Amino acid sequence: MRLSGKTILITAAWQGMGRASALACAAEGARVIAADIDAALLETLDGVETRVLDVTDGDALLRVAADAGPLDGLFNCAGFVHHGTILDISDADWAFSLDLNVTAMMRLTRACLPGMLERAAETGTASILNMASMASSIKGFPNRTAYGATKAAVIGLTKGIAADFVTRGIRCNALCPGTVDTPSLRGRIAAAPDPVQAEKEFIARQPMGRLATVDDITPLVVYLLSDESRFVTGQALLVDGGVTI
Repeated sequence: MRLSGKTILITAAWQGMGRASALACAAEGARVIAADIDAALLETLDGVETRVLDVTDGDALLRVAADAGPLDGLFNCAGFVHHGTILDISDADWAFSLDLNVTAMMRLTRACLPGMLERAAETGTASILNMASMASSIKGFPNRTAYGATKAAVIGLTKGIAADFVTRGIRCNALCPGTVDTPSLRGRIAAAPDPVQAEKEFIARQPMGRLATVDDITPLVVYLLSDESRFVTGQALLVDGGVTI
C-alpha cells in the first residue's frame, strides 16, 4: 500500500476533506492520527487514532505533536471561510481567520517539524501538506477577502517552509481545491438568503458543471503525502474543475 509504515497527522478530521483524507490515508496503510475539536464526532471515525485538538490552543498543539511522535506526514486541514467584503470584516473576524487559517498551521508545523526532520534523516523524505484554496493569491472571488488573504498567506508559508528545508528531506506543498461539496459548504449554502440560488451559483463557477466531491480531492492528498511525490515541493496544486483555466 502507498502509505504503509507512515505516521500521518491530520487536523479538522471529523468531517469534510479532513475526514475523507484520514480514511483514504488509513486505507493506504498509514497510521493516521485524526485530530479535531469535537470528541464525540471523532468517535465516528474507524481505523484511525483520534486526538481532541483545538488548533488555536498553542499548548494543545505542542502536546499533540509530542504525543504523536516523529511524523512522516502532516496535513494541516483546519480552516474557516469568512463571507463578506472588506467592509464586512470586523477586527475580530480578521483576527479569527488569521489565527485559525494561518497561525495555527504555522504553530503545529513548527511543533511537528523537529520529529519530521528525524524521520526524513532516516527515510529520506517527510511531507507537509497545507490546505490552501483557489481563492488565494491564485484567484480572487467576491465576498472572500479575509479567506483569500489568509489562504494566500498559506501559500507563502508553504513556499517558505519548502525553501528552508528542501535540502533536509522535508517537502511542503499547498492543496488548492475548487468548490467541494462538504458539510461546511452546505452550511454556507443554507445560510444564504436564497439557498437554491446560492447552490446554483457555486455550481455555475465550475466549468465542469458540478461541485467537487471529497473523492475528487483525496487522491492528490494521498499522492502528496506518499513517496510518489518525493520530487515535488513548494507547489500550490490546484484541483478546481477548470475554474482557473
